[in-house]
Formats: sequence, structure tokens, C-alpha cells
Amino acid sequence: MISSVFQILGGLALFMLAMEMMTNGLKNAAGHHLRHLLGTWTRTPLRGLMAGFAITGIVQHSGAVTVATIGFVNAGLLTLAQSLGVIFGSNIGTTMTAWLVSLVGFGFKIEALALPLLAAGVGFKMISRNQRNQFLGEALAGFALFFLGLSILKTALESLAGGFTDGGIISPDYGLFTFLVIGFLATVLTQSSSAALAIVLTAAAGGLIGLDNAAAAVIGANLGSTSTAALSALKATANARRLAIGHILFNVFTGAIALIILPVMLWTVAMLTDWLNLEANPAVSLALFHTLFNVLGAAIMLPFTKPFARFLGRMFRSKEEDNAVPRYLDDTLITTPELAIGAVDQEMKRLIGHSRGLLRVCLDRESLTEADIRPKADAIRNLNRAITDYIGRLRAEKMHPSVVDALTISIRTCRYLAEATDLTTRLLQLRQLSHRTEFAEQAETLEHYLDTIRELVASEGPAEALLAEAEGTYHRLKNAMLQMMVRRDFSTALGDQALDTLSSVRRLNDQWSKALKWQPATHLLNGAQHQLPESENLQ
Repeated sequence: MISSVFQILGGLALFMLAMEMMTNGLKNAAGHHLRHLLGTWTRTPLRGLMAGFAITGIVQHSGAVTVATIGFVNAGLLTLAQSLGVIFGSNIGTTMTAWLVSLVGFGFKIEALALPLLAAGVGFKMISRNQRNQFLGEALAGFALFFLGLSILKTALESLAGGFTDGGIISPDYGLFTFLVIGFLATVLTQSSSAALAIVLTAAAGGLIGLDNAAAAVIGANLGSTSTAALSALKATANARRLAIGHILFNVFTGAIALIILPVMLWTVAMLTDWLNLEANPAVSLALFHTLFNVLGAAIMLPFTKPFARFLGRMFRSKEEDNAVPRYLDDTLITTPELAIGAVDQEMKRLIGHSRGLLRVCLDRESLTEADIRPKADAIRNLNRAITDYIGRLRAEKMHPSVVDALTISIRTCRYLAEATDLTTRLLQLRQLSHRTEFAEQAETLEHYLDTIRELVASEGPAEALLAEAEGTYHRLKNAMLQMMVRRDFSTALGDQALDTLSSVRRLNDQWSKALKWQPATHLLNGAQHQLPESENLQ
């Protein structure tokens, strides 16, 4: 018995090594094509499902596809609805492993195919000078080791089965739930649902466990596959954590349905096995069962992908996401612009406040990177777009000319703030320049420039004097740096970089000072006669 246990562990280790080699080899051989498939073929949930199925079927690793999808969501390249479709398809794609095990692993003497494949794969990897062909050789060698590991598992489990008079390692009296937990734990511990499925299918084919208990273990393995997504999303963005929760909920929903209608599912499997003339063995039946309940779950959930995404979108709300959502813009006011301008005023105050907060962070917080400010900047951009879009949807034919003038000022201010937001990273670069030894001569002037910008940002209204002071300091710095370039105190490339940074910060100051001239539209309409300055345009 001890010998059989060690054989099982060795076979499992070889199987997992084979899966790793197959996955890495195929992913690297396909290269950017898989990334292109995942990034561009997912415009709708249905296309996402097809892409998830295809990629998982190719690389034979649903965990790798899930982690890659979370990465795309993190980067903002996939929406939550699109990524959910990929997860649904990935679950169906992982059933290919079960079919590979059941149809090839038990149909003939495995070694007759595995050893020549292993020799060919290793030879291909060693001889070929083309890197892509080397990766294909690695995948081919992994494919061969896949069957060798399966052969060892099959032999060990059959040997172990012969040593038990009751026909199984675990008594069936423990019930379906026990086997579901075993399948779940096996996947979590190995971080590979394929390895867990191989054990279950091989044990069922060897007579160690009954078909219904093996089916429960397959459901457990399916549930355990969500652990990879959960672990990879722990320190990810809110959207990535929502995707991980969506993956877990989908697999729990699919597994619950399969468990509830398990007798009906097994009866359907038996009927389909007979109808398709498939070889009647437990491994084939389990592969068919695994495919059926995953397809059933995807078919049920796919029409509800967008509502499901909206439900998940209410989880893990970050401060930035809350800031990006308009609080006062009411669609019911679109037909009455005179009432809508009050809502626009409230959102404009929020937008200016958030923009001021971003600028203060860039000016005051130490060791800040562009990645640190990106979420806040994105939230400001989203709120800015929401305000602009809302104004664009107001019924222009019902507007009084004074309302048009007031809303024009708001749109212009949004454009000023949008450009200022895009230029905030230049403040970080300017602060970095002030600490470089090459600019030690100008350190005091640079710090004075930054202090002037801080006062400008803190100003609650037009600040022409501060802008003029900042403008004068800018010209002094520019002239000094040009002289240093002529003297070759630093490289031309560094000088160009510094001058570009100064020019961008000057533009930021200009846009921010223009934004400070904004006044609530309700104030303009209630009192002052406002005329747009001819010198300003909508650039």
C-alpha cells in the first residue's frame, strides 16, 4: 500500500510538471497571438466566452487564462462584463483535459505513444535554433509526460484498488459532500484542477469510487479552480477583485445546479454515451458530465452577464470610483435646462475640488509615482466627461441665450481642468528635477517656483498676481537652464527633458488659473451681466 501511495504522488508530480511544460510551451510559442485574442476578441460577453474557451483549450490551463484576464481588467483593457464572458468560456475550455484523459489515456497502451513523443519533443527543443520551435518542443515533451504521469497514476490506483476488499479507499457511506470537499481540496492544494480531475477520473476508471461520488468530486474540483483567481486578485484593483468574486459565484452557482440535478445529469450522460457510441467507461462519462454542467452554467449565466456585472460593480467601491460618479446630474432635468444648471454647478464644484486635491498631492506628497496618482486622475477624467456629456444632452432649443452662455463657461472650464489633469505628472517630474545634483545651482529657484504653484493651486478665485509671479520664475529658470546647457553642465538630453517639464508645468499653471475664473451659472443668471471675453476661445 505504501508503495502505491508513493507511486500516486510521483505520478501526480509528473502530471503537474507535464501540465506546466505544456502551458508554458504553448503560451510562449503562441506569443502575442493569445494576448491579441484575449484583448481584441472580447467585445461582447459571447465573444469573450468563445475566446476564453479557445485559449484555455490551447494552453490547457484555466488558471493561467484567469490570471491573464485579471491582468487585462487591472490595466483597463477589458470591462467587467467582457471579462466575465472569458471566465465562462475558460470553465468550458478546462473540460478538454478531462476528454484528453478519458479518450486517450484509457484507450490504448500509453507508453507506446508517450515515449516517442517525449524523444521527439526533447530533440526538437535541443536541435532547433528557432525559439518558437523550441517552445513547441517543450510543449510536445510536456504532452508526452502528461501521458506518462497518467499511466503511473492509473497503475498505482488500480493496484491500490486491488488491496481493498470493499472496492474503494473511502467508504461511499460518507456521502457526496465528502467527495465534493475532497475534489475541492485536491485542486486548492495542487493549484491545478486538471491534476485533481486526472486523479478522480483515474480512480473512477479503476473502480475505487462510484460514478456519483466521482461526479461530486469533479464538481469540487471545479469549485477549487477559483482559488487561483482569488489569490491573484488579493492585491489587485477593485475591478479585478470583482472578477474573482464573479468567478467564484459562477462556479458555485454552476456546481450547485449540477449537484441538485445530479441524478438527472448522470441519466443524461448515460443516454448521450449510448447515443454517441462512446466507450462506456466511467472516465468518459465523467468527462461528458464535466462538460455538460459547465456548458449548462454558461448558457444560463450568459444572458445575465451585464446585470451580473452591475451587481459586482457595487462591490469593493474605491474612493476614486465614488468620486468619478456624478451625484447631482439628473436625466429628468434634461428637458428643462434652467433647472439642470443647478445640478451642473454642484458637479463643477466637485470637479474643481477633486482637481485641486490631485494637484496638492502631486506638489506635497513625497515619493509619489505616476502609478500612485493614476486612479485619482482617471476618476477626475470620468467625472469631467460625465459633466460635458450631460451638458451636451440638454435640450438646446429650449435654452435662453443666458443659459447657453453660462453652460459654455462650464464646458470651457471642463476643458481647462482636463488638460491640467493630464499635465499633473509633470509636477512630479519637476519635483524630481529639484532634487537632482545637476540642478543644485537652481534648487532654490525651483523650490520658489513650486511654492508659488502651491499658492496658485490653493487660491479660491482668479489669481493673476500669482500667475504672473510663476511666469517670471519660469522665464528665469528657462534662461538659467539654457545657459547651463551651453556650458555643458549637463547633457543636452537632460536639458531638453528639463525644459519640456518646465514648459508643461507653465501650461498647467495657465489652464488652472483659467479654471479658477469659473463662477456658478446660477450666480451669473441671477445677477451679473456676463459677456464672454473675446480673447478666450474653446481650445
